[in-house]
Amino acid sequence: MLTVRHGSPRRLDVALTLGPLGHGPADPTFRRAADGTVWRTSLLPTGPVTQRFVPAGPHEVVVHLWGDGAREAAEALPALLGEDDDVTGFTPPPEVRDAHRRAAGMRMARSGRVLEALVPAVLEQRVQTVTAHRAWQWLVRRYGTPAPGPTPDGVRGGLRVVPDAGTWTRVPVWDWHRAGVDPGRARTVARCALVAPRLEEACAMAPAEARARLEKVQGVGVWTSAEVAQRAFGDPDAVSVGDFHLPAAVGWALSGERTDDDGMLRLLAPYAPHRHRVVRLLMIDGRHKAPRRGPKLPIADYRAF
Repeated sequence: MLTVRHGSPRRLDVALTLGPLGHGPADPTFRRAADGTVWRTSLLPTGPVTQRFVPAGPHEVVVHLWGDGAREAAEALPALLGEDDDVTGFTPPPEVRDAHRRAAGMRMARSGRVLEALVPAVLEQRVQTVTAHRAWQWLVRRYGTPAPGPTPDGVRGGLRVVPDAGTWTRVPVWDWHRAGVDPGRARTVARCALVAPRLEEACAMAPAEARARLEKVQGVGVWTSAEVAQRAFGDPDAVSVGDFHLPAAVGWALSGERTDDDGMLRLLAPYAPHRHRVVRLLMIDGRHKAPRRGPKLPIADYRAF
């Protein structure tokens, strides 16, 4: 085990910073404990790693790391914990100023792992979130590897490390079906995995160039590239255009009216290059929930098709 004590000159809220890297309450690669401890696994070029983040005050966190990738992960901790996240010049909209004060320790995490962010984003395309989380959990449990180190209390089956790119390309069609993933999304994951080394290079590119590279893969559009940019690149300005719920939520929060993608972008434009940061604050504040119109959509189960 490797132990690192990370101190920051700014407030650091580990749970808020790392929260977007998890995909549902049963994600086998991510777990938040009741005491504020955060567990996370990852697959790095040097090997798998399990990380346990234990808050040690408003500016410090103790990180325990296990696995062959521990040293590499330790070196990447400042980026992962958002030390490069620059909030200079950011003035939040009046609607979220209180949330901004309460979430002073929230940073934009930069995982530096493109495929780890890309696969769950593809699974979340055009389906309800609960369906995508269920698919991610099933696939990682079946094709991931046991995580190094101990297991958090209450986690049945232990934590898992995501499959590597080669494994994603070999998932048979019947297991995509069993996971509830339609053929279109399954093909997109496979195409991404086939060019994974080129996609991982995007972490060293400028934001627009990085997203353009992701979008060269058939099936990866602006929504998916934004979701990856938020997590892998720590981009505070990447707006998930094309989201089913987000435009109405942002419109309701900032103007009192529902809107579309164009309207959402107009409302967020004054806050560039921090538009995604505003969206995160809206979610923390709870102002993103616009009143429903009509009945709730049924959850499509592709396993029954």
